[in-house]
Amino acid sequence: MAEMQEYKQVRRYETFSYLPQMSAEQIRAQIQYIVAQGWNPAVEHVEANRAFTYYWYMWKLPLFGERNVDAILGELEACRREYPNHVIRLIGYDNYTQSQGLSFVVYRGS
Repeated sequence: MAEMQEYKQVRRYETFSYLPQMSAEQIRAQIQYIVAQGWNPAVEHVEANRAFTYYWYMWKLPLFGERNVDAILGELEACRREYPNHVIRLIGYDNYTQSQGLSFVVYRGS
C-alpha cells in the first residue's frame, strides 16, 4: 500500500490564499492593478483566530484617491508593525459598483 501524505490543514481566507505566499513584486503588482482600476485602497486587520468573522478592523480610513503604490505599501507595513500577529488584507473599493473590486490577504500573521 502506498504511503499517504500527511494532510496539513491551513486556513484559507480568500481566493489568493490557495496559492503560495505572494512575493513583494506580486503584492506590488496587485496594488498597481487596484490603482489602475481607479479603486480606493483600504487596509483591514483582525486577530488570526477571528479571521473568519464578518467584522475586520479598519486601519485608518480608506485611502481615497491614493495613487502612490509606495504610500499604500507604507500603510500596510505600518499596520503590520502595530499588529504583528494579525491577519492583514488589502481591499480595492470600486466606487462605480459600490463593492469590493479586489481583496487579498497580504500578511497572515503568526
